[in-house]
Amino acid sequence: MCGIVGASAQNNIIPILIEGLKRLEYRGYDSCGIALQTAGMLKRSRTTERVGDLERQLMESPLHGATGIGHTRWATHGAPASHNAHPHISRERIALVHNGIIENHEALKAELADAGYGFESETDTEVIAHLIDSLYRGDLYEAVRESISRLKGAYAIAVISRDEPGRMIGARLGSPLVLGIGDSAHYLASDAMALAGVTDRIIYLEDGDITDLSPHGFSVSDAAGHRVERDIKRVTIETGGTDLGPYRHFMQKEIFEQPRAVADTLEGVVAITPELFGERAAEVFAGTDSVLVLACGTSFYAGLVAKYWIEAVARIPVQVEIASEYRYRDSVPDPRTLSVVVSQSGETADTLAALKHAKSQGMKHSLAICNVGTSAMVRECELSYVTRAGVEVGVASTKAFTTQLVSLFLLALTLAKCKGRLPAEQEADHIKAMRHLPTAISAVLALEPQVIAWADTFAHKEHALFLGRGLHYPIALEGALKLKEISYIHAEGYPAGELKHGPLALVTGDMPVVTIAPNDALIEKLKSNMQEVRARGGKLYVFADADSHVSTGEGMRVIRLPEHYGLLSPILHVVTLQLLAYHTALARGTDVDKPRNLAKSVTVE
Repeated sequence: MCGIVGASAQNNIIPILIEGLKRLEYRGYDSCGIALQTAGMLKRSRTTERVGDLERQLMESPLHGATGIGHTRWATHGAPASHNAHPHISRERIALVHNGIIENHEALKAELADAGYGFESETDTEVIAHLIDSLYRGDLYEAVRESISRLKGAYAIAVISRDEPGRMIGARLGSPLVLGIGDSAHYLASDAMALAGVTDRIIYLEDGDITDLSPHGFSVSDAAGHRVERDIKRVTIETGGTDLGPYRHFMQKEIFEQPRAVADTLEGVVAITPELFGERAAEVFAGTDSVLVLACGTSFYAGLVAKYWIEAVARIPVQVEIASEYRYRDSVPDPRTLSVVVSQSGETADTLAALKHAKSQGMKHSLAICNVGTSAMVRECELSYVTRAGVEVGVASTKAFTTQLVSLFLLALTLAKCKGRLPAEQEADHIKAMRHLPTAISAVLALEPQVIAWADTFAHKEHALFLGRGLHYPIALEGALKLKEISYIHAEGYPAGELKHGPLALVTGDMPVVTIAPNDALIEKLKSNMQEVRARGGKLYVFADADSHVSTGEGMRVIRLPEHYGLLSPILHVVTLQLLAYHTALARGTDVDKPRNLAKSVTVE
């Protein structure tokens, strides 16, 4: 989950590295650093603060160089500390940055220690630097090639040597790495966004690839060591999303961008057709008997909502699996199952691995729901629907989640139509409701002042319970996740009907109980669950539809949403929970956009 940027050019590349690291900081912000070839030496600057602090260091003690590497870290091996920060340097000759986890680093470390190498850090990365140095005989490419053949695990690396000016080697396996093509300059990065404004010509390196680059050219070799030609893609890199504008935080900005994000994601959808998901979608969907959704975190909760939708509308059974667990258990594969992977970045390591596992089990048909059309996940799947949420900087996902929901609802309708289970009148009604979603979300956002009043109370609590039923149970899970992610309040989501089976023991006047109360078929059952909380002295905070007949009273506060939205109701209700989490975190003074211990794109297992 670290960020890599490297450049080999004919002029000072410090501004490129710093700007690239700023764009990659969402991948990790425990520490950051750069290393440069300069005057026949390797020079390095590191900090355990943010990239802005590194930039200040370099203004106070300037470095200059035309070839260098940079890194922003999310700690795995070793605490966030300066001696664990990248780049790592071996014997003043080899400098390296790394994203991933090396599983056999302890054995390699013992071997290298016996060979006389000393270790300054607790990281697995330093092992790679020393291993390359131990094999270096004047050709950096050969030293890297031989070294990675001994590594077990996942890696994306960028390496430079003091003794070969202008040369940089990159390699990847299981972690993303792109090669940027410039005029008399070439670049490496974890994400094409790091190279915005520098180049729009990008090569997405494949697993096992090694690239050898300098200002004057580059080459790519595959895992077998053969020279290969990889497609150069023209990538339009959005940068507008990285400007805060009038908002205090990116999360706030992204919450309020949801009407536009949903509208953009639905742009061009005038009818439900399989071609929305790819040229072969009609054939694939016709042969689909069941659906397997694979995802992590917030995307997993989107998959849980999709299960309700697909089973209710298309009458196709759906299984939703946490990707990191699915690949390690014995499951019963079915070749007529469609594997659906859901991810904001499309680079989530666990989900990619789960997708490969599903394919290895004989489930060859796959569909990606993703916000990045050039991501590994989209490239790995035969079908895709690319959401158009735009750049999402805040670690806690908001607009990416709602656009995932919109895309998954489209999938439910499409599968239903392919199975002959979507009458024309219902199709028209659903399209009309989706078209109205941006307006409906805007009306929910207007409730922000009422939510702020609740947040002032929540800010003084350390525990919270979120309740929902049916379609809204996954939304309760998502609301609890948002609150714990950014406010550090312990929160749990539960199906309201399960209260009496354990969670009710936790209810006191000190623990707020947030309840999602849409006016659906389960509203009367939900009201009974709410009375169970009130009878135990609990304090209810209820997000209710206008016509659900739930009123403010002793032990119960109510915010009314403007309208009930049927099957699409979860999309509206989750916006209120995003606002609650944001304003609670704001009142507690936490780092809303970059919460402790977390990173945006989880590219390690």
